[in-house]
Amino acid sequence: MKLPQQETVSLSWKLGLASALMVALGYPGEIQEDLSVRWFWWCLSMIPFCYVVFTLAVGLAESTSKQPSPAAASLVSAARYLTVLSWCTYPFVYMVKSVGLAGPAATMYEQVGYSIADVMVKAVFGVLIWAIAAEKSAVEESGKLLPNRVLECSLLVKPHAIHFNVLSIRVEHQF
Repeated sequence: MKLPQQETVSLSWKLGLASALMVALGYPGEIQEDLSVRWFWWCLSMIPFCYVVFTLAVGLAESTSKQPSPAAASLVSAARYLTVLSWCTYPFVYMVKSVGLAGPAATMYEQVGYSIADVMVKAVFGVLIWAIAAEKSAVEESGKLLPNRVLECSLLVKPHAIHFNVLSIRVEHQF
């Protein structure tokens, strides 16, 4: 996402912990038959859920614009929104047993819903990640990206056999 390393680490921890908290808060309701208890835990689990979805949809929007090409930015944006869309299926699938369905039919609808979300996340997201990597590699190979290193150029002038280094260029570029 083109974030500084410290911000990447911090954000990874926050999103990881929020995701774990969401699952931990949602599970007690998942195993309940009492609808009021089920809805209570669903509401609590939606707090960290909303944080994760908001961060993906809004919080990372600026970093999308920092991609090395418009195609890469578009692919990263698509990956963000696909993740948001797939995540938004989970609260609805969770509610299947809260709208009057029970038994094998409810379990079947849950499994179908979770499977659709998993296919979206794993298969389609995997293809998007491959496309992002391919685009960034193509940009790098075309020379539009310079590695994060210092390049030194010297111009050798030989008036009367005296050598002068007259040009030094410093180029730094972050990936």
